[in-house]
Amino acid sequence: MTASLVQRYRPIAPDIRGHGDASSVRPVSLEGVLEDIGGLAAGPFILAGYSMGGRLALHAALAFPDRVARLILIGASPGIADPAERQRRRAADEHLAAELADATIEEFAARWARTPVLAGQPEQVQAATHADRLRNTPTGLAAALRGLGAGALPSLWSRLPELEIPVSLIVGERDEKFLQTAQRMREALPAARLEVVPGAGHAAHVEDPEAVAAAIIGDTT
Repeated sequence: MTASLVQRYRPIAPDIRGHGDASSVRPVSLEGVLEDIGGLAAGPFILAGYSMGGRLALHAALAFPDRVARLILIGASPGIADPAERQRRRAADEHLAAELADATIEEFAARWARTPVLAGQPEQVQAATHADRLRNTPTGLAAALRGLGAGALPSLWSRLPELEIPVSLIVGERDEKFLQTAQRMREALPAARLEVVPGAGHAAHVEDPEAVAAAIIGDTT
């Protein structure tokens, strides 16, 4: 968390069910995650999410339209629109979840680091994200894949026009897949702003936290 953000906001950064300190929290479901988010603050709040967390933040913004004042999405997607593709993804996630039963978290973390969307990360970013993945457990991640994966949750593409709040779409310049997704989202959202972080990949907030913080603060001034 950069000093510039801490000076302006009171950040709360809980782990999603099935991850980190919430690895053992059950059920790992959209309803459970929405309940957790809804209990974080009494009044209106700004909600931010990265990757899976961004998709869940979108669900929360639609579930709490009177409480989420602004949405910040980093490398995020509204989900998979095509039902057949979503079913294939669900089957793939189930296969991966089953494999986790026989894997250590070290093995899984090394495997996840080789996924194409994370290619080209600087060495120090790889080290930081690897250390964060080691906070998880195989059983927790398996539950998250089954309950919160892109194949498990409905697509929100058709519901984007409902979001009238300001939405900041932040994406790394090298994150081609999610950059294209963010460009499409900007066209569908009533009040969206796209911020591209130069030279960054999928984990833009880790690769260049100051640039991401500047993008967040810039949207409020």
